[in-house]
Amino acid sequence: MEEKELKQLANTIRKDIIEMLLEAKSGHSAGPLGMADVFTALYFGGVVKYKPKKPDWPERDRVIVSNAHICPVWYAALARAGYFPVKELKTLRKLGSRLQGHPSRLHLDCMETSAGSLAQGLSIACGMAYSFAKFDNKKNWVWCLTSDGEHNEGQMWEAAMFAGKNKLFNLTQIMDRNNIQIDGYTEEVMPLEPLKDKYEAFGWHVMDVDGHNIEEIIDACNKSKAIFEKPSLIIAHTIPGKDIDFIEWKYSWHGKVPCPEEAKEALNCLRTLDGKIKSEHE
Repeated sequence: MEEKELKQLANTIRKDIIEMLLEAKSGHSAGPLGMADVFTALYFGGVVKYKPKKPDWPERDRVIVSNAHICPVWYAALARAGYFPVKELKTLRKLGSRLQGHPSRLHLDCMETSAGSLAQGLSIACGMAYSFAKFDNKKNWVWCLTSDGEHNEGQMWEAAMFAGKNKLFNLTQIMDRNNIQIDGYTEEVMPLEPLKDKYEAFGWHVMDVDGHNIEEIIDACNKSKAIFEKPSLIIAHTIPGKDIDFIEWKYSWHGKVPCPEEAKEALNCLRTLDGKIKSEHE
């Protein structure tokens, strides 16, 4: 896809998120909106190897979303990639839906694992990467999405040490560095910096990127696959609630959904952005 198409698709995914959350009447807004560009890069920028019609394809990359509360953006990307009908997105969090409030591999066969408890995903990703590299001699790549807030938990750092010690070159972690969590700003709740220095001390190759520059994200992901001696961390600096002015940067929107009037305003913002994207690339 060209840059214009990728930007338009990310904007479409953001509209999907708003419509899903409005229908569900519960869920998370800020994080999913902020990660739309990252998921667009992964699934439509030639980064992740996958086959929607064959979700159990042995050669597929493994995608683990540790910060599972942002699953609306993941579901939207998967639907747009062809894993299931887009219309199914409106079933988010409804009884009997395959699209649970946190991903469940028992409900959706394209999920590698169920998720919900923060800080567990990186450990799972480490296990997969270790198995592929050390036991199976396979070239499957493991992509693990994490949040900055879950780095408050010790399990994240235990997994980080394990990956560095075992030189898991086939593991790339992408951290959503949006600086918010449910009860405040990360550096006020529990300071995390200097994140880059900490991960480098644990034996990781670290890159900082603009989490809304799709080409930059794709480039960093490709560079991570050229590192053969250590795992890679991409710190994606994102704006929570990206492109919706009354949501951006507000931690109160971490676990809040828009009411009908707010959803209408949000969709208007995104439709206006559609026009700007088209005009910028004409």
